[in-house]
Amino acid sequence: MSAHSESEQTLTMRDVAARLGVSPMTVSRALRGQRGIGEATRQRVLDEVAALGYRPNKRARGLRSGGPNELIGLVVTNLANPFYSQLAVGLEQSCVGYGARVVLGSTGEDPAAEREVVADLVDRGVDGLVVVPAGHDHSHLGGEGLRDLPVVLAASPPMGIDVDCVLVDDFGGSREACRRLVARGHRRIGFLGLPPSLWTGSERFRGYAVALEEAGIALDERYISRHRGDRVLAEKAARAMLALPDPPTALLTANNRNTIGALRALQGRAEDEKPVALAGFDDIELADMLHLPLTVVSYDPAEIGRAAATLLFERQASTVPQPPRRVTIATTLVDYPAPR
Repeated sequence: MSAHSESEQTLTMRDVAARLGVSPMTVSRALRGQRGIGEATRQRVLDEVAALGYRPNKRARGLRSGGPNELIGLVVTNLANPFYSQLAVGLEQSCVGYGARVVLGSTGEDPAAEREVVADLVDRGVDGLVVVPAGHDHSHLGGEGLRDLPVVLAASPPMGIDVDCVLVDDFGGSREACRRLVARGHRRIGFLGLPPSLWTGSERFRGYAVALEEAGIALDERYISRHRGDRVLAEKAARAMLALPDPPTALLTANNRNTIGALRALQGRAEDEKPVALAGFDDIELADMLHLPLTVVSYDPAEIGRAAATLLFERQASTVPQPPRRVTIATTLVDYPAPR
């Protein structure tokens, strides 16, 4: 058997990539004429492939790359939350443009399950990962364990690893929502938050706390609940606050699930009871049809997915080391008045 013939049978796309110091995805794009790499890099790949006599075997599992077989793993914490479906839509929209598809894994907000899901996706040969972390330990999302795959974190900055991330302006959005409630005359503002171990939980609480401090209002622990985003828990916490001798006159919720819980608590109030204002992070479906006034911290979750895809594919295409990058998605306040 000739050396040329032997190289055709044994070389893989990863071997070619290793010889050139680029990613397998870069080799795939060069061979398929896809966008996402520089012309100089494309020519270098084609020259090396010609010199080696390499021919891609599309059926080989180890060569998963190119076209619909190129996979990007998306790991989220809670499939019941519409935020993640919209994030996935944005990621998928961008990935299709690069000739890739998205495979989804859910962790149920369990860090241990996250490690298993990530390991499984890596074993299945994904070409990159977008992860919404379930906790603050991100060590398993960097280093040799991921075989040098590009990783982008969504909704949380990296802790102890150097990877790209896409964030929402959690602090600014929460601060502005609380400021609006204060401007409307509220001094007792309840907060239905998220666990402090989560970036979104800590930053959205910080925005609430800073807005109160700016207004000269002391934090009152009776008006603060910080738990896993769950509408049942949020409803229970809201009812407990509203049953206080001096209940809050407004509630601020840290995500859409908590907003729904708060709405359920408010809907059950007697007609002669004083109305309670409500503001919450994340837009919710049918907000404009509610019988209660609502202010939401609005942004586009799909934009998070699109931004994550851009960072991921730019990282794959780069031939020189780059420092970690951070993209922050802006928020706006939207008021939904009660129907007349």
